[in-house]
Amino acid sequence: MVAIVAIVTIGTIGTIRAQGFSLDWHGFVNPHYYADSRSVVGGREDMMLFYPKPILRDSLGNDINDGWQADMLAITARLGLRITGPEMLGAKTSAYIEGDFTGSTNATINDLRLRHAYIDMLWENRRKISKGSREYDVLISSHRLLAGQYWYPMVIHEIMPMTNPLNMGAPFHCYARQPQVRYEYYFLGIEFVAAASWQLDNMSQGLLNGAPASSTLFTRHSLVPELNAQLRFRGEDIFFGAAVNLKTIQPQVQTVYTTEQPSTDLYSSFSWSLFGKANIGPVTFKAQTLLNNSLYEGCSLGGYLMLADSTFKDWHFNTVWLDIERNNGHWRPGIFLGFAKNLDYGNANFVHCFGRGHDIEYLWRIQPRLTYLTGNGLSFTGEAEYTRAGYDEPVGNLRLSLSMTYAF
Repeated sequence: MVAIVAIVTIGTIGTIRAQGFSLDWHGFVNPHYYADSRSVVGGREDMMLFYPKPILRDSLGNDINDGWQADMLAITARLGLRITGPEMLGAKTSAYIEGDFTGSTNATINDLRLRHAYIDMLWENRRKISKGSREYDVLISSHRLLAGQYWYPMVIHEIMPMTNPLNMGAPFHCYARQPQVRYEYYFLGIEFVAAASWQLDNMSQGLLNGAPASSTLFTRHSLVPELNAQLRFRGEDIFFGAAVNLKTIQPQVQTVYTTEQPSTDLYSSFSWSLFGKANIGPVTFKAQTLLNNSLYEGCSLGGYLMLADSTFKDWHFNTVWLDIERNNGHWRPGIFLGFAKNLDYGNANFVHCFGRGHDIEYLWRIQPRLTYLTGNGLSFTGEAEYTRAGYDEPVGNLRLSLSMTYAF
């Protein structure tokens, strides 16, 4: 049976190449060991760490969330396939499919999960420019249309922190993917991005049949996709820009019979971001500031309140972070620094609270790391991550992690 599948696969690849398509398989295997000094709020066996849990005392006054625990996982093993095709409609065409084994929820951990699946069409305007005795191929302008599952628009992947664990800077930096239609226009270093996205794995919170729940129904019933616009500048060693995001949901959805008329009121929230990256010699600097107004779906902070009169009120986090890393050589030291401030801390005038971090006044993290690259796809990383959460009684968690990656 295996032999038959192999023959069919090889034959299919040969047919595809004959028609002007090419395939590129790649991925990595990434076993990861980590230990925490206390229980944390997170996902996927807490490999996705957000912040430490608050103090919870037993009948003897002991904090049951305090104490070391450790785990090892290889669920981030990843396989991707890029398909490059012939020119169509005047555009360079390609498609990309990628999966890992983190599952779509905590209950499905170790199952194959779709990370990316999109079609990419690129129209370019290039010109030959002579300078002295040399001739250069210069990109003047381009249009790009991307449709499928891709990075959540508030994830600026060009500046993504290169931290070791699954969170990749979250909850200070967003980390999620969404089905979307995305358009990018580039002209002489200036880039405009517009995206309309929907939900799948990362869902909004609200009242489903009168009970708090996470569901895609809250966005589906609003009929409005999440809208995002960005203005960016790209240079040889510098990249910076700004983004604005609008999310609209219907926080109350009824799918079963009820004698009461369910509310169909919509709730909309804006979030803003400034971001940048610079290569200065052998060092890369990345930074971002976010005004998080309900970016729960992006694995970040913030949310909204449902009041007694069934109206809604925003609550915000202001987040800043900085990532510094050496960008060449075998040894790659780096450090991530993050800080978030709850601008509506202490507001208890609500019936339901939806989001992440409402009971935290502030959150900060310091995360040094050291990576050794062999240069042949094999690397080793050690990292220490300390996160401090400003509950009524502030607590901190120290995570120590070791990992190795074999990329191909």
